[in-house]
Amino acid sequence: MSAEAHQPSKKVAILQSSYIPWKGYFDLINSVDEFILYDDVQYTKRDWRSRNQIKTQHGLQWLSIPIEVRGNRFQAIRETKVSSSNWGEKHWNALTCAYGKAPFFKTYRAAFEPLFRSPASSHLSWINHSFITAILGLLGITTKISFSMDYPFERTEKNQQLINLCIATGATHYLSGPAAASYLNRDAFSEEGIALSLYDYSNYPEYRQAHPPFEHAVTILDLLFNEGPASTQFMKSFAATKTTSIKRDVHA
Repeated sequence: MSAEAHQPSKKVAILQSSYIPWKGYFDLINSVDEFILYDDVQYTKRDWRSRNQIKTQHGLQWLSIPIEVRGNRFQAIRETKVSSSNWGEKHWNALTCAYGKAPFFKTYRAAFEPLFRSPASSHLSWINHSFITAILGLLGITTKISFSMDYPFERTEKNQQLINLCIATGATHYLSGPAAASYLNRDAFSEEGIALSLYDYSNYPEYRQAHPPFEHAVTILDLLFNEGPASTQFMKSFAATKTTSIKRDVHA
């Protein structure tokens, strides 16, 4: 029997860190053995890296972290810093106005308020990491979270760089978001013995979201504040069991 037959399977996903991401981001994390925050790559302005949307009585509202930008120079996400110290207070106040009367806002207030009022870092990567890991804990997701800079791998063109990172992590299966379908080379992954598949973000069920019309593309905080411990019932990676995996030991 070949050595390859003994290789344990390992599914990974590789994606840039995002600010209080939407539910699909966490479904992707829950579907793999290791989720790699790909923060060696270029920071992109007006993107999910440093902003997200909430629902308010006046419609969708952006929460954007103010960022120091270097002009035309390469700026990795991991090098990117915030440019103002009071962004967290502003965002928490906006969330309180939008969700203060939501059924489970008080339930999760203690989990999130400190992250806004006393941010984990002045670096965007660590701010995003603090929110992502806090939300994973509430959802009961135990996937390993790492940074791409934790691994030595050759930096080259986009597709090959992902393959190199998969090899460095011992991945046998790469699960990608659907937006990458336009540039991923399935044959190149296959040549390295790495299976490739795309996650399907379609057909999410609606939940009791205030202020219609319903909008899926908002931060997962919208789901948590509105559905609380039932939130996982509206996420695709939990659909097989329909269990509520959110920890219930968060104090009001």
